[in-house]
Amino acid sequence: MITNPEHLSTAGRTLLDRRQFLSSSATALGSIALANLLGLDGLLAAPIIHPARPYAPRPSHFPAKAKNVVVIFCAGAVSQLETWDYKPELIKWDDKPLPGGPAVTFQGPAGNLARPQYEFRRRGQTGKWVSDMIPHLAELTDDIAFVHSLTSKSNTHGPAENFLSTGFVLDGFPSLGSWVTYALGSENQNLPAYVAIPDPRGVPQNGSNNWGPGFLPAAFQGTTMSSKDPVRHLAAPGVSADADQAARTLLQKMNARHLEQHPGDGKLAARIASYELAARMQLSVPEIADLSTEPAHILKMYGADDTQNADKAAFAKNCILARRLIERGVRFVQLFNGAYASGGKLNWDGHNALKEQYDVHAPILDQPAAALIRDLKQRGLLQDTLVVWCTEFGRMPFFQKGAKGRDHNPDGFTCWLTGAGVKPGVSCGRTDELGQKAVEDIHPLYDFNATILHLLGLDHEKLTFEHNGVQRRLTNVEGHVIRELLT
Repeated sequence: MITNPEHLSTAGRTLLDRRQFLSSSATALGSIALANLLGLDGLLAAPIIHPARPYAPRPSHFPAKAKNVVVIFCAGAVSQLETWDYKPELIKWDDKPLPGGPAVTFQGPAGNLARPQYEFRRRGQTGKWVSDMIPHLAELTDDIAFVHSLTSKSNTHGPAENFLSTGFVLDGFPSLGSWVTYALGSENQNLPAYVAIPDPRGVPQNGSNNWGPGFLPAAFQGTTMSSKDPVRHLAAPGVSADADQAARTLLQKMNARHLEQHPGDGKLAARIASYELAARMQLSVPEIADLSTEPAHILKMYGADDTQNADKAAFAKNCILARRLIERGVRFVQLFNGAYASGGKLNWDGHNALKEQYDVHAPILDQPAAALIRDLKQRGLLQDTLVVWCTEFGRMPFFQKGAKGRDHNPDGFTCWLTGAGVKPGVSCGRTDELGQKAVEDIHPLYDFNATILHLLGLDHEKLTFEHNGVQRRLTNVEGHVIRELLT
């Protein structure tokens, strides 16, 4: 008991005054009630995170069309001219110099214009021109909303991956998945709220920056796992299940006792929550990663039974894993296709022999990704799930001098959306006749990310986090929702 008030701080002595104590208590209770009402109405800039339950579901700013997200991220910069953005003028100008074009681009001297390396044909009811390179995805054109006029702030893979994933070219900023799970939590408390699935061939150029939490609490970092590499360190080697359970029970009791003695210790509550999630994951992750329960016709639909193409089969299994995660309420799944810089051997970075390299990469992506969308749709999951296809920038309409590949192009490229809240069969924006620059309805990647947040019921201007005295957000101080894509 404190017998001498002089030993207390000024605030402590104030609380000994009965009237002041009651007045302060009433104000505090009113503040708590106000915060709760504002949160329910979506008027708070930042969500209220309970350290002991960081993944608890939280309300969106306004009614959401999508509950979950799958991002198919093609690392290495897929050429829009070989996939989604048909430019017949390139056929006319094939092997001719571009009048007034740049003499030098990112990797060196520019060569002549080069026609699309694959044939295009009209698809579906919309008659959209799409490449034969991706026949399975091309069949889904009527369900897709394309943005053909995206721009990036970098023509270098690492910073451009950062800009796509975090809204900034520099390291240290939160990824899209981290922002989403920070804002909304998750519907499944036995699995991570945010899962990043690397390509079977390796991680993308900028690695964990693509799924990192930046300055957000560490709980919102993406958890990496794949069909090939499950979550690490779930089980202690050489320790029996009974001994592991006994140790976890003892640790839980000790932590609970310590928390009772330090009730305001948010870091301790968060640490306990992470331990408890890890314990639940010991049971849930092995079950979800076990694809042996998938019927043969599903494995065949995805191409997971392909014995001739091991990379395709492995990526197909990753796509099945993504669907299983969405089925169980995981909020955000980031599915990578393509790894790090390797002269185009392991990703879409087609500088030297684009056609030869894309003949390898396209089959790995096409059937499994299309099957994922079809499978989500047939299970009724696509009505609540947003599927995003993206890449960090596009490619130039001319070949590099002395090579058969295209250089980096951040000035006009294509990404697309399908699923919950997306208007099917529309195309927004346009590049010039040769596909070099966006010229109509130009959309920086800020707009693309703002649109994804909007479909999740999040206002990109309200979703903020104070860092070093600055209210930061995914879209920096820019971004507009691309409303032409919305139902």
